Amino acid sequence: MRIYLSADMEGITGLVDADDVQPGGRDYERGRRMMAEDVNAAIRGAVAAGATRVTVNDAHGPMRNLLPEALHPAAQLIRGKPKNMGMLDGLTSGHDAVLCVGYHSRAGELGVLSHSFMGHEIEDMWLDGRPVGEIGLAHATAAALGVPVAALTGDDRACEEMTEWDPSVTTVAVKYAHDRFAAELRPAEEARAAIEEAVATALAGSRIAAANPDPAVLAVRWQSASVASVLQGIPGVTAKDSRTVQARGLLPGLYRQFGVWMRVAASMTNQQPYC
Repeated sequence: MRIYLSADMEGITGLVDADDVQPGGRDYERGRRMMAEDVNAAIRGAVAAGATRVTVNDAHGPMRNLLPEALHPAAQLIRGKPKNMGMLDGLTSGHDAVLCVGYHSRAGELGVLSHSFMGHEIEDMWLDGRPVGEIGLAHATAAALGVPVAALTGDDRACEEMTEWDPSVTTVAVKYAHDRFAAELRPAEEARAAIEEAVATALAGSRIAAANPDPAVLAVRWQSASVASVLQGIPGVTAKDSRTVQARGLLPGLYRQFGVWMRVAASMTNQQPYC
């Protein structure tokens, strides 16, 4: 059994503020240790369920948050950037399941550190007309490859968002949002035990995701009309309004193209993709 694990940071146990998740923040070093512990709990669950290979993709910000020496020895780590597929780099149809650890809710929601990929630069996103953020786009891309998302961890709002996309996905709430920068925290040991148990149980069950061959339409509303204008120079990208562009294509190729949009936006706004 080959398992793919995408690790974000905002939904990690105990973390609630930008200083917890951004390099240079006063609590970032503690945050990356907390991230490793949640990821390791998920890896232990996967191994208990019979996983023979676990690929971990560091999917947050600079994508160099997880220290290789802090990671469970059963895992292989994808670290650094740029990556062609960003938060899903290395995911293939050869994987049996996806685990999303430390994920957060989309822009506009009142979850802990909620946003969609680029902090304030992306105001909203839609996939085939349905509001989407990092959770929904990851799920849809994995499904297009025929790989099911087995489990997700994060705050309660992230878990609710995942359940809206696919109620069969096992979710673990490690904290309960009071606002974007405040939450009621589960005790760390309790949260990690819950992650390990939930992942083991989820992977032990039978899950099938039929690959989706149909094209999808991704639309993104940007804070800057200039970004939207420049993106229209990319073949296939059209305007919905002065700040919203869209493109039609097959996932996962559309996901990869969206990564190009973000790099263009970052070059224009001096804001790196946050994730």
